Amino acid sequence: MSSATALIAGTGTLPRLLAQAAPGMLICELDGFACEIPSAEPLRFRIERLAVFLDALVDRGIERVCFAGAMRRPRLEAELFDMRTASLVPRLLPAIQAGDDATLRAVIELFEEWGLTVVGADEIAPELVPGAGILTGAPSDADLRDAARGAEIVAALGAADVGQGAVVAQGLCLATEALPGTDAMLEFAALHQGLKPDPNGARGVFYKAPKPGQDRRIDLPALGPETVARAAAAGLAGIAFEAGGVLLLDRDATIAAAEKAGLFLWAREP
Repeated sequence: MSSATALIAGTGTLPRLLAQAAPGMLICELDGFACEIPSAEPLRFRIERLAVFLDALVDRGIERVCFAGAMRRPRLEAELFDMRTASLVPRLLPAIQAGDDATLRAVIELFEEWGLTVVGADEIAPELVPGAGILTGAPSDADLRDAARGAEIVAALGAADVGQGAVVAQGLCLATEALPGTDAMLEFAALHQGLKPDPNGARGVFYKAPKPGQDRRIDLPALGPETVARAAAAGLAGIAFEAGGVLLLDRDATIAAAEKAGLFLWAREP
């Protein structure tokens, strides 16, 4: 797959893992969001010249594109738009204003119009997506209930295109994920551990899952060792996530971090 595939690489660990799994991909980088792939000489592009970038991919013989890593919506500069990209703005702007899912769907449609097939990170490295089962630790009955409640909350949030995670303790929602992201949510939960009704009761669960109806080729949620560290700092008992729907970055290190912190990791059947 790699020789005719472009990796649109954002920040974080995932692009590096995919580049290792499929050497030879063309690495591309949105200006202002440097990837962390060693020795990479990425093809850089700007949203204001998106049509030019898409032409360049086709000219290079690229057939497939994978998006991976974190990116924020860049600040656009009107004077940098070329005419063809400017003509796309009436299509993109309403999608951007509608939310992340709508934006991603609009981006996929554009790439497909150029004859490019968008593939998910799990297609390049399927081993990053665990199937159902407990990877380490042992959730209690209370943890199972909190995970189920977390799944309900994330489904409701996702339907409104808000977030992909929630922290639940003793049946109560302590924090939800929104635009600031998972780290901010877990930091908030760490600062508000005193809100748990019973200080000696269940410590709580962080639950993560894709949004209902989400196009899983882009923005599949991910967990890694840093997530485990933040969940431990929040005083939680463990992390549950949707089996087959969440990328587990650096699996061995993540499991080892959970074991060291005394947290469970559970790929929960959706």
